[in-house]
Amino acid sequence: MEMSFRKLPDNQHEILVRARKGPDIRLPAQPVGPSMPHDLVHAVVETALGIDDGFWGAMARGATFQGFVLISPGRHRRSGMKVLRRGGDAVMAAELSVNWAHRVWRGLPAEGRGVGPAPLDAEALARTGPRLDTAAARWAAVPEGGELLWRWGTDR
Repeated sequence: MEMSFRKLPDNQHEILVRARKGPDIRLPAQPVGPSMPHDLVHAVVETALGIDDGFWGAMARGATFQGFVLISPGRHRRSGMKVLRRGGDAVMAAELSVNWAHRVWRGLPAEGRGVGPAPLDAEALARTGPRLDTAAARWAAVPEGGELLWRWGTDR
């Protein structure tokens, strides 16, 4: 599967997803966030931690999440919903891990009132931090109108 993160004006981005089980899809313009697109953070952290049943693993198997639209009009069977029904718990667990790794990488509090227990240990964070650094640098180097191409399962 191939994901194209396109940098748009006004700190916006869009994502094109191709070569997956299911139709090609697009996430229309969204805010980038504090450092890079949230879904790029997912790709980086899920890859670093070997999570193949999280957000992007579900997408590769044909799931389509809210906000994504078909690139080419046509009929799309509801098979994407089956993927989410079968793997929803794993997707949510990946969401917690990704958010935690991103939180720690950004230097936000990792303990204290209201933070909760850490879903990742120091070893996992040591794997995600440098890769988030690299991805942030790659995203920063993309000119407006350009794209960062990520190939699921092969990019690091």
